[in-house]
Amino acid sequence: MSTSLPKYTLRINRVLLEKIKYIAESEGRSANKEIEQLIKKHIEDYEQRKGEIKINIEE
Repeated sequence: MSTSLPKYTLRINRVLLEKIKYIAESEGRSANKEIEQLIKKHIEDYEQRKGEIKINIEE
């Protein structure tokens, strides 16, 4: 599967990674998608408290 999404290498404690994998499997997701969902939730929570983060991405 070819994708134009940017890649980012994440260094994470092995215990945390295994726990993320466990949660992801129980939710029917890959570890990558589980981490993406956690990031989205964190950003939503932050923006609710502090306001929208405005970014400018040229594609």
